[in-house]
Amino acid sequence: MQDLESRQAFSELIDLLGEVDSRYLGPEWGLASPDDVAGGFRSVMHILQGALFSHFEEDAATPYFQRIVSPTRKFTGDNADAIYYEAAIDPQQTYRVRGHAGGAVYTSLTLEAGAQQGAFGTHTAGVLNDEDFDLDPSGDFEIFLGGPARERNWLALPPEADRITTRHYFENIAPAASDPSISIRLEIESTEPQPPPPPPDDASIAAGIRRVSNFLRSRTLGMPPPGQREQPPFVSLTPNEFPQPIKPGNFTLAAADAAYSMAPYVLGPDQALVIRGRWPTSRCANVSLWNRHMQTYDFRTRQVSLNRRQTQLEADGSFRMILAHRDPGLPNWLDTEGRAFGMVFWRFMLPEGEITKPEGEVVDFATFA
Repeated sequence: MQDLESRQAFSELIDLLGEVDSRYLGPEWGLASPDDVAGGFRSVMHILQGALFSHFEEDAATPYFQRIVSPTRKFTGDNADAIYYEAAIDPQQTYRVRGHAGGAVYTSLTLEAGAQQGAFGTHTAGVLNDEDFDLDPSGDFEIFLGGPARERNWLALPPEADRITTRHYFENIAPAASDPSISIRLEIESTEPQPPPPPPDDASIAAGIRRVSNFLRSRTLGMPPPGQREQPPFVSLTPNEFPQPIKPGNFTLAAADAAYSMAPYVLGPDQALVIRGRWPTSRCANVSLWNRHMQTYDFRTRQVSLNRRQTQLEADGSFRMILAHRDPGLPNWLDTEGRAFGMVFWRFMLPEGEITKPEGEVVDFATFA
């Protein structure tokens, strides 16, 4: 029994977890304090949960959609106002996707390239948003992937496409990602009848374990340590200073319809960051607080993000947000959870015209007394 391939794959996963412990969760990746390391372990547990949930068992011949992130499964930049799903696909097949908008103000399907076998995708291979497909009066839709070209409700499958991501954005008062009343109905099937997959065996179980390992490695040790990675132009390296929001192009796992801006914040115990700006004309927009592992703060119990509907505007239509460690007693507070360091990430979906760059100013918290 020692020569089972599944046992070998399982041993490889154990070895990988040991390497993640000794290298990724330590100084090599910039984790020094007990809180930093503990946060790193939490991040790894969430990544491992995502790997097991979405990648251990998958079949591009008979695919199914799985929710990517949740309030207790966070990685690669989750969002309190969005729900995401994914499924494995084979570019040589043709698929039918049926679904229901579920009240979302923006819905899209994105093809990921280079994401086979649990790998971190290399780039976006195609996108279709709800401007390019039809919904019936009840919100139902049907979209074809691959096969003969169609005028609408169709997305070509290039040879490098191996995974599909769906995005469902909301602008509600309560965070959509933790709202049990929101239901997104999605299904995907091959347009040609497929036989049932064979029952799991040693080889298929080993392949699933290795997909889990690939997913975990690509999002930990496969990422360059801080300071060694090339950042996209929408990311600032200067604390509390935001770059001009821009669209990411085919940057992997990004929404091609969005403009982004991100900067770290650094605040002392008695400081706050006042952010002034103006929401653009767009389908939807929000700002989120992340930790260093690109996980949102606790949006279930705290105000750690704001969308346009949640934001109280000034008389001239602009906004003032206050990022602080405690409640200033004023509108638009973003709760840091007491964290001196974190990330501020802006999303603007299908924006029109140039977006006003958010401007940040560090002030004494006593200013609000």
